[in-house]
Amino acid sequence: MHLSYETTSHGGGLTRVRLLAPLRHRDFRLLWSGMCVSLLGDGVFLVAMAWQVYALSNAPAALALVGVAMTVPTIVFLLLGGVVSDRRDRRRIMLAADLARGLAVGLMAILSLTGALELWHVVALVAVYGAGQAFFSPAFDAIVPEVLPADELAQANSLDQFVRPIALRLAGPALGGVLIAALGAGSAFALDALSFGLSAAALLAMTPRERPAPAGHATVLGDIGAGMRYIRAHVWLWATFASAAIAYLLFMGPAEVLLPYIVKNDLHAGAADLGIVFAAGGVGSVGCAIVLGQRGLPRRDITFMYVTWTLATFAIAGYGLATAVWQLMVASLAFNALETAGTIVWATAKQRHVPPALLGRVSSLDWLISIGLLPLSFALTGPVSSAIGVKATLIGAGVLGGLITFAALLLPGMRALEDRAGDDHEHDDRGDHRHDPHERPEGLLLGAQGVEHGVA
Repeated sequence: MHLSYETTSHGGGLTRVRLLAPLRHRDFRLLWSGMCVSLLGDGVFLVAMAWQVYALSNAPAALALVGVAMTVPTIVFLLLGGVVSDRRDRRRIMLAADLARGLAVGLMAILSLTGALELWHVVALVAVYGAGQAFFSPAFDAIVPEVLPADELAQANSLDQFVRPIALRLAGPALGGVLIAALGAGSAFALDALSFGLSAAALLAMTPRERPAPAGHATVLGDIGAGMRYIRAHVWLWATFASAAIAYLLFMGPAEVLLPYIVKNDLHAGAADLGIVFAAGGVGSVGCAIVLGQRGLPRRDITFMYVTWTLATFAIAGYGLATAVWQLMVASLAFNALETAGTIVWATAKQRHVPPALLGRVSSLDWLISIGLLPLSFALTGPVSSAIGVKATLIGAGVLGGLITFAALLLPGMRALEDRAGDDHEHDDRGDHRHDPHERPEGLLLGAQGVEHGVA
């Protein structure tokens, strides 16, 4: 496997550590700093929300209701969020989303600290939180190529995957637990609200970037339709969305629900053991992000992405085959490391090959498909595991999900991007021309029915 070491030739300490090279750029440094603080707050919030809900109503159904209230607005508004991020200054969209979520969590903190918080308050406020996420996520995905050169996108996505497991799985929950034990859930909500404020301050300090006005008299539905037409015309997009939707349906619910069950009931281990299993996954994600950020992405990135995702999904079967906690740790480390590797490649491919004017909509559809079937996956896990057993459910989910994932790689045209990238690399070596990573490959363009920048 040939690795492309995608770094600049500039000197300096940051570029010697390739993972840190994007931090040379002021706007990305601000964006990344705000993201780190916000992710830490998110880790605190997730623990505080669960603890608070069980304090208000000690029933799993109450927490499920809150989960639905948070995810449904995200699903409903994601496509609109993608359209808006392609029409307006993405920095301002993220700023508005941060302020809305910060106000919602801040109000939750006040109500909790004063003893006035009720379950319906939580349901209403997390709905605002979820709606804000629908606008923030596509804008964040699409703004990264605006603030960085193309040859540092892989490092930027590696940094993202480096920070997330640390903030969401390790530092954030640990800090949340300490705050709740010492001062109550309200203090944890207040800290999360503060994190949104700090993220908003970082966004305010960034350079404004106005989006070009849409061509003609485009409507929201027309913009969504243009994004969908573009996706349908590119196998590597629509096939990845479709295979991911099916794979997530098969394995996400079983992995999230049945892994704790196995630790507690089959292996007769404790909460500390479950934490160690989760921590092993975090170590895998962080380690993978460091390696890819330092070495760069493989030349055949689409193939690499699908192979790592296939192996990651097979690792879910390892949960069902495990007979000891250390084996669950190995499976968790493998799943998270391989899943992170594919995710870094996927994010970089979107940022390089999707036209900037369409990237928000493509990212919103990516998010929509990623979370759209999760409620069904969770709903099916209980009946299926009761019918065929917990271990058989995990093994079946991992094997079937892996096979479906790998099958998508075999579709005609899936690896066309790799062939084009290889041709361009050869031309570059001969000095014939320079290839712009944001240029759309001619073979993937649509014909006369173009929108905005000539593509649909």
